[in-house]
Amino acid sequence: KVMVANRGEIAIRVFRCCTEMGIRTVSIYSEQDRQQMHRLKADESYLVGKGLPPVAAYLNIPDIIRIATENGVDAVHPGYGFLSERGDFAQAVIDAGIRFVGPTPKAIFQMGDKVAAR
Repeated sequence: KVMVANRGEIAIRVFRCCTEMGIRTVSIYSEQDRQQMHRLKADESYLVGKGLPPVAAYLNIPDIIRIATENGVDAVHPGYGFLSERGDFAQAVIDAGIRFVGPTPKAIFQMGDKVAAR
């Protein structure tokens, strides 16, 4: 089962690919995004960051990890933006015993430093 920790078109594209591969999908959504397409395209969908504005909800790493662990998520894809450039998020996913779909936390941290990235 793959969770996309994001919303919008990128999440929908990941869900489409997973579905074609026979992989179940999980979306998260903020209260304001309750009727958005990414939520409806996933096999399962869970509210994240209850009471928070949308951006804060999608950046709520502890809540995302909680949802993933409570619902048997095997891997987390960060999507684009929000958490995709956060090494601490990648590390939190790995520390929870879940696969992170993307670069290693070390690579993400290095990309934040232009000298190290080169």
